[in-house]
Amino acid sequence: KAVKEGMLEKRSDGLLQLWKKKRCILTEEGLLLIPPKHPPPPQQQPAPPAEPAAKIKELHFSNMKTVDCVERKGKYVYFTVVMAEGKEIDFRCAQEHGWNAAITLQMVQYKNRQAILAVRS
Repeated sequence: KAVKEGMLEKRSDGLLQLWKKKRCILTEEGLLLIPPKHPPPPQQQPAPPAEPAAKIKELHFSNMKTVDCVERKGKYVYFTVVMAEGKEIDFRCAQEHGWNAAITLQMVQYKNRQAILAVRS
């Protein structure tokens, strides 16, 4: 179930570190990064094995440590998602889109749900 959908720019890992647009879907479990030309994922259906789903990247909240708001410059908010293994992924979006706040809120809610489940078991 999508909590928020829209475009985000992700900095590439390459030498030039170019900003690439990604279609993003924020769910209660994590953040899906989809190349803009890729067809949208089918609703609640497993992808057929022949379909190359490798282009869709999921940043699951269980592997996420923090979302750091780096700076606000011009019309953009720059922020970094820090993964559990130490990998940092840089993003930017227009300030009014508030992606960093939405991702942080969903991550905190996810971690709270996990903590409640751990206490109950």
